[in-house]
Amino acid sequence: MADIRIKGRMVNAIRISLDTNDHDAIRQQLAPMLQKAFPPGTLVVIESSVEQELIALIQLLISLEVQPMAVTEGLLADQARAIQFPVIPADRPMQQVKPTKEQVVESKLAPAKEQAAPAAEKVAEDIPAPVIRHVTSYHDEILRTGQCLVQNHGDIILNAGINSGSEVIASGNIHIYGSARGRVIAGVGGNGAARIFCHSLEAELVSIAGTYCVADDIPQHVLKKAVHIYLNDQQELVFEVLEF
Repeated sequence: MADIRIKGRMVNAIRISLDTNDHDAIRQQLAPMLQKAFPPGTLVVIESSVEQELIALIQLLISLEVQPMAVTEGLLADQARAIQFPVIPADRPMQQVKPTKEQVVESKLAPAKEQAAPAAEKVAEDIPAPVIRHVTSYHDEILRTGQCLVQNHGDIILNAGINSGSEVIASGNIHIYGSARGRVIAGVGGNGAARIFCHSLEAELVSIAGTYCVADDIPQHVLKKAVHIYLNDQQELVFEVLEF
């Protein structure tokens, strides 16, 4: 019997993309995101669009109770190789497709009813009421491998499925009237009330407001079934089979 065996294993990791090298700003923005959505010890791949002091960045991430495991090929690669820190290939860029059509709904917020002096009322009249803008993107074609559909201001409704290696991202809800085989990411920006609906769940990853589940961890009883996915009060993903 051999003393050494090689086995394959999928590991779960998150990717942190940085557009700043201000470590105080990184800590301030990243700490609440990690505390809310990821357990201590979560593996992290680092990518950066600006030069960074890599050792200091690794120490910062460790202090936030995550475990840096690699950097992507790019600006930090030379520093990583100099300290024998792993470097992995960058992802192929996704082709962002335009939706078949969009529906935009705008509504003004009603001002709060308060007792105010006449002068204050006049000032209030001169200030335009805040406008809420909600966009629903509709897409009639299947989302193919390497394609990405993004809606940062509302919901996405796909009348066909999405293939493996594709990605659909929305700040609101996502409806997929077909097979969901790629990555389905709803509630971007922290919208914990967002929902995911699909006719056949076969996803590589599903996520709502930063809480995610990869294919290996999706409950077996919901695979290839019509499913409703949402966050419960404990911010855990709930997978609910839809009965028709």
